[in-house]
Amino acid sequence: MGAFTEQPIYAQLARMGKALSNPARLRLLHLLEQREQTVEELAGRAGVGLKNTSAQLQQLRAANLVAVRRDGTRMYYRLADPEISRFLGVFEEFAEGRLADLRDAVAAHLGDPAELWPVSVAELKRRLDDPGTLLLDVRSAADYADGHVPGAVSVPFEQLADRLAELPTGGKVIAYCQGPYCVVSPKAVRLLRDFGYSARPLAGGFTAWQRSMVTG
Repeated sequence: MGAFTEQPIYAQLARMGKALSNPARLRLLHLLEQREQTVEELAGRAGVGLKNTSAQLQQLRAANLVAVRRDGTRMYYRLADPEISRFLGVFEEFAEGRLADLRDAVAAHLGDPAELWPVSVAELKRRLDDPGTLLLDVRSAADYADGHVPGAVSVPFEQLADRLAELPTGGKVIAYCQGPYCVVSPKAVRLLRDFGYSARPLAGGFTAWQRSMVTG
């Protein structure tokens, strides 16, 4: 049997697998899809200690998944390349197709997909100019200001119940929050349905929309 001459190649490929093998690192990549952030912001949003967050970012940086810029004494982290966002979408779709436990975990977190009947990004793009469709951004006003789907109306979830009178009746509502595992838009859809609205969530949230802008 010949020598394992390709070992250095597989060793380098394994570096990428190692970078993605930590749940905290995957969470940080999701957060960085939204915008560049400091380590302090990331630690707070991820619910991970500051020291651990910094260590995980260094691992991602070593794999060329994350880049950093300095502004005075502050360090701002971002995805190293927009293609990383596209890769994360493919990775998640592949994993969900292969792992029943992942599908079960997603359903337990978000609810029954069949009951929610989510709208795909492709369907949303076809309906952007439909006057009978209301696109509802239920993230915070700050997140909306950072970027949103064209034509979306900002109604943060915590205000939704008190602002139902502002929403037109008789049409269809598509609600979205941030990412593929965000629970806010499913909650918004259930609330809207309780009040008689025809509502569905956007599959993958605003992150899915952003990824579609990378893939075209």
